[in-house]
Amino acid sequence: LGFVVLIVWWNGRRLRARAKELTEEVRKATKVIRKQKEEVEKQKEVIEEAHQDITASIRYAKRIQDAILPSREALNKALGDSFLYYLPKDVVAGDFYWQELLDGKVYFAAADCTGHGVPGAMISVVCSNSLTKSLLEEGHTETGKLPDRTRETVVDRFAKSGQEGNGGLD
Repeated sequence: LGFVVLIVWWNGRRLRARAKELTEEVRKATKVIRKQKEEVEKQKEVIEEAHQDITASIRYAKRIQDAILPSREALNKALGDSFLYYLPKDVVAGDFYWQELLDGKVYFAAADCTGHGVPGAMISVVCSNSLTKSLLEEGHTETGKLPDRTRETVVDRFAKSGQEGNGGLD
């Protein structure tokens, strides 16, 4: 009986020591996991802040791009009974429409610029301004030459910046 009690006591002591070791391992692992969780939460905050900044920039880019587009009223006044279907894939896009009046003539373009998203939208602003410059400032009124001159202007603008670019429009 004493031998059995000794074995039970010894086994209980060994089990308590093992439980203590396991408890310490769990405590250390929990501490590591908490630290990792804090790091992940900090990274999440940084990502959320960056996402908010990017989203705000894209919304502002949309406002800028909308500013270059002719208003529906201007389109209806120039083109009469008409409609416009403009549905870019992204918030901002390389697609745009353009209209100018010169000497009683309506010049209208539906253009697709190189690129998508923000880069495409930026190129669309350059292309729209180049169309206006080619027509109003340089007097290119032939519809075949107007897009050609516009492309040259866009290429020249990229060349002036020292950047190689394949910016253009169809």
